[in-house]
Amino acid sequence: MSSSPKLKASLPPGLIVRLGKTVWHTLWQVMMARLAPSDKSGAYTRPESGFRSMIAPDSPYSPATGRYCLIVGMGCPWAHRTLVTQALKGLENVIPLWRVSPSPNEGIWLFDNPGLGWRSLPELYQTAQPGYSGRSTVPVLWDTQTRTIVNNESADIIKILNEGFDEYAAHPELDLYPEDLREQIEAWNRRIYPAINNGVYRTGFAQSQAAYESACTALFTALDDIDAHLKGHRYLCGDRLTLADVRLFTTLFRFDAVYYSLFKCDRHRICDYPQLWPYARDIYQQPGVARTCDLAAIRADYFGNLFPLNPGGIIPLGADPKIWSEPCDRASLSQELPLTAS
Repeated sequence: MSSSPKLKASLPPGLIVRLGKTVWHTLWQVMMARLAPSDKSGAYTRPESGFRSMIAPDSPYSPATGRYCLIVGMGCPWAHRTLVTQALKGLENVIPLWRVSPSPNEGIWLFDNPGLGWRSLPELYQTAQPGYSGRSTVPVLWDTQTRTIVNNESADIIKILNEGFDEYAAHPELDLYPEDLREQIEAWNRRIYPAINNGVYRTGFAQSQAAYESACTALFTALDDIDAHLKGHRYLCGDRLTLADVRLFTTLFRFDAVYYSLFKCDRHRICDYPQLWPYARDIYQQPGVARTCDLAAIRADYFGNLFPLNPGGIIPLGADPKIWSEPCDRASLSQELPLTAS
């Protein structure tokens, strides 16, 4: 009597695949709702910053050396804006840095130095505003005297750093937001923020095909237009480096390393653009800027912590950062001498 073949208890492969996709898509939607809230079309909507005070002699927050500190995460492009401005103005000894790093398991920023008095950034926000229930983001301009948050909006903070501490700055003569260019600067900001700075996030965090294609198209239309503009201009507003360039630079610096692949911004790399690529290197090579740029931390923060976009957690090696130091030959477009190190 022959024995019957042994039956294997298993699900059909097709059912396993469908079950896995259903479970993962459900979890993905839950995580994305917290990470990147969207509207009904699936388009990412960035929440507003909640602390918007300014520093001025006649305000509760008057300029002083050592009173304020800047809380940053090295991978964050919004925080990076403040680091670049701080470096260009020569404020490193005036406004100390407190660094935080993202926790891949908790989904919050943790202080690199817990001896400051807080373990996490949400705890600091609770100190500033007991009962606070909003997002705890960087950058933060913190007042050590009143133990509160002065400002957590990067667009405000870079203006504060540009002009609020000139009496202490190593480079008070450098004005990144000059009166005669402010209208141009703000016009560039209105174009660059939605299409590029936030546009890479709207592309990467899109939760529908239509939302993704809309954001991606707007992103590359803006990049193409700026590349064409830069053919005859060293910087966005001509000969002078401004806050508009600072705001654009921190997105460009992350683009090829992160946004191109992880955020599906894959029509072109920045290094493929004939003008944007040397323009970005020109800013990188300004005195002090390179030391604010940490590609290893950027890759670790994005690929290691955005679990819904990279569940395997594998961090790419990336290109040699030395490419950022290659000659850019942009000074010939400017009648103004390049910045000199102090």
